[in-house]
Amino acid sequence: MKVGLLSDTHGYWDNRYAKHFKDCDEIWHAGDIGSEEVIKRLAELKPTRAVYGNIDGQNIRIQYPRTAVFLADEVKVLITHIGGYPGRYAPEIRRELYAERPDLFIAGHSHILKVMFDDTLNCLYINPGAAGISGFHQVRTLVRFSIEGKKIRDLEVIELGNR
Repeated sequence: MKVGLLSDTHGYWDNRYAKHFKDCDEIWHAGDIGSEEVIKRLAELKPTRAVYGNIDGQNIRIQYPRTAVFLADEVKVLITHIGGYPGRYAPEIRRELYAERPDLFIAGHSHILKVMFDDTLNCLYINPGAAGISGFHQVRTLVRFSIEGKKIRDLEVIELGNR
């Protein structure tokens, strides 16, 4: 399974999302979608999983959860918007994270691209950075990777240029 991952679009659509995710099986959005139009366009491309973020309105919050836990092949995934990162997890997700013990933890919010392995949870952490133009980040980013059985591989960072 090939996954296209993004976060923090803040209502901004870039046609390159479609270009870079065309060979993906699913698209995952880690919150701050920003508009129903963005999530609709992603869902028209590929099956899309998403969580809402702190800027998302009621219509998006009705459609998507704050946290999603699911299996992708044999990998247990937990996605939320405000999650912190290994060693500095956000208080509101810490209990759930330690109870669920995912193989892959994905969070957005910080607009900072970060990929780390958490030895304590034996878990890969990914924050795809920000794909939109709102915020303090300098470079807009997407992430692609593959899941095969229990393995997460072929992780690619795609830079979309300056915000």
